[in-house]
Amino acid sequence: MSMPKVVIADDHPLFRTALKQAIVECIKDAAIVESENFTDLLTLVERNASLEIVFLDLHMPGNEGFTGLSLLLNHYPDLVVIMVSSDSNKENIHKAINLGAAAFIPKSADLGVIAEAIDTVLNGDVWLPQENKNDELNQQAEQANQRLARQLASLTPQQYTVLAQIADGQLNKQIAYNLDIQETTVKKHVSAILVKLAVNNRTLAGLAYQHLMLVPSENESIAG
Repeated sequence: MSMPKVVIADDHPLFRTALKQAIVECIKDAAIVESENFTDLLTLVERNASLEIVFLDLHMPGNEGFTGLSLLLNHYPDLVVIMVSSDSNKENIHKAINLGAAAFIPKSADLGVIAEAIDTVLNGDVWLPQENKNDELNQQAEQANQRLARQLASLTPQQYTVLAQIADGQLNKQIAYNLDIQETTVKKHVSAILVKLAVNNRTLAGLAYQHLMLVPSENESIAG
């Protein structure tokens, strides 16, 4: 039995089925596994070293904004992450790319478009919907997202976990308990995080992490 190379992380069975069909057409002998929530996705990634590509639902349970994308790229830098969503917000589409996603595939896309996106990624290029390629963008925001992606990627997995808990309002003592480490170790991690994020205090570090959250939109769907 072949080892899984692709994981589809989405809580909508019908879309997983459509995505599987497109993947099979594009990737020869593709071995696919599925996950309905982000916690199970992490378990699959940890247990399957052969995984190469993750299709990640932007709104799946356990994935808050782009925190899932960022965590995967930090903990498993060799993974290729493709975001999928019914969200048509152009800022979020470009934000996903600037934060390190290899593609952003709308759930409204037909099989041909999905196959095109997969082929583009397999060729080592970045893909986003045709209608979004010429979007007028805030260059300052684009650069800030790219810089944040580089900074988060520079953190060790443990530092990344500490940062997430800082953003959640946890104190050093609480973080030490949660991670079963010494408080002095947490303090060392916090110091390193501040340096790598180029900020002066925990509050600013937490705000940097919270920048991974979604951009609000009047037309934004929360369905995934």
